Amino acid sequence: MSSWDDVTVIRKRPETSKALKSESAVNAARRGGGSVTSEKKSTTNAQRAGIDAGKAAKIDNETEDFTVERLGLSVAKAIQQARQAKGLTQKDLATKINEKATVVNEYETGKAANPNQQVLAKMERVLGVKLRGKDIGAPLSSIKKK
Repeated sequence: MSSWDDVTVIRKRPETSKALKSESAVNAARRGGGSVTSEKKSTTNAQRAGIDAGKAAKIDNETEDFTVERLGLSVAKAIQQARQAKGLTQKDLATKINEKATVVNEYETGKAANPNQQVLAKMERVLGVKLRGKDIGAPLSSIKKK
């Protein structure tokens, strides 16, 4: 059991070591016989973590040109003229080739990035006009000569 003279302290925080950064505080701790430790803090920046200097140099020295291939204006005009000659709207053409109307719009305006050859082939068949290779805009011949 405890006597009335004993004092119990609840929730007392344990003493932590104080980090003193100034030179005068460190010297005072040395004179007083206190323990002085020095630690090197590491940077934990999320952006810099794991970047190898060699890889960063390779990226900086990279000279490859990352350009996006666009559909030529001659192809875009050929699509538009052939569609209008057949009396189709962009939505009708999109329905016939099983694509969205926005895809047809991008191809007609020449804004299609990295044009898909399969989509161009579908348009060729529906419109009856050559859209790839030489003679863009020429009618497709149904009978091919050997």
